[in-house]
Amino acid sequence: MVSVVIVCMNRPDLLNPCLESLYAHTTAPLEVWVVAYMFSEENLARLKADWPSVKVVESRELRGFAENNNLALKQVTGEYCFIVNDDTLQSMPVIDRLLDDFSRLPAGAAIVSPKIVFADGRVQTSGRAPWTAWRYVKHYLHLVDETVPTPWSMKEGLFRTWTVNGACFLIKTAVFREAGWFDETYTFTPEDIALGHKVNDLGYTVWADADVEITHLAGGTVSRLEAAIKPTRVRGALQFYSGGKPVKYFLLGSFVWCVEAIRRLKYLFADRSDPSSHAAIMYATSKNVMRSVFTKRTSKEIFTKLYREVTA
Repeated sequence: MVSVVIVCMNRPDLLNPCLESLYAHTTAPLEVWVVAYMFSEENLARLKADWPSVKVVESRELRGFAENNNLALKQVTGEYCFIVNDDTLQSMPVIDRLLDDFSRLPAGAAIVSPKIVFADGRVQTSGRAPWTAWRYVKHYLHLVDETVPTPWSMKEGLFRTWTVNGACFLIKTAVFREAGWFDETYTFTPEDIALGHKVNDLGYTVWADADVEITHLAGGTVSRLEAAIKPTRVRGALQFYSGGKPVKYFLLGSFVWCVEAIRRLKYLFADRSDPSSHAAIMYATSKNVMRSVFTKRTSKEIFTKLYREVTA
């Protein structure tokens, strides 16, 4: 059996099509868990009425991707876990195909992920190369394109890769449990990248199948929450890529601080009279990243504090 875990932040407009496509294209036995994050009472009641076979976990505290997923993961009973975003759609039997891949892979294979594409057909990821501190620096400067082929990504058919995209992957539950589920050190990224690295460190292998596709809608405009979310992401990334080494953290943190100082200066003289304008959001985001780089707060503490500021 496969345990499907979906985290949804009060978005039945996304969740319902996701569930419909999941059931329509899967023949393997499933137990489906939905973590109903900050759901309204009306939407929660509708979810339970419309999908009576779905196991619902209510999450009403401020939590990130890792912590929300873990609420369900610690209760699953399937041999495999299928982690999938609520803003995904299937047009083929993704789970069935990935399960078949496991039957052809060596015993040490722990994860198989599909090619993840955007609604317009562009590839988001097809396998992922190892993420290092240097790769993060380039990524921060928008110099990393994950659609450029590497020895670990953008290949044909079934191939070995290094890490995963948290939007969708199938993992052996026993390995996931051994890895400690998602690392809750990270509130908004890079818990998916960290998981792939951890699985490799444990001696298992990660695979991708370019012939299996899932659509990731992943759209939308920048909201005011970016001023809380990005500093949280950055704090987690700095912790991961520094590997617990203070000097490395200082160097990476100084780089990020300087980049954000320049970005903040860019919006200093822009019209920020409307708090919901792009300029106002980006100015506040850069300011908050700078405040968060060298703090002693955890990523969750940063998110909690800034979320309250942003939504006050």
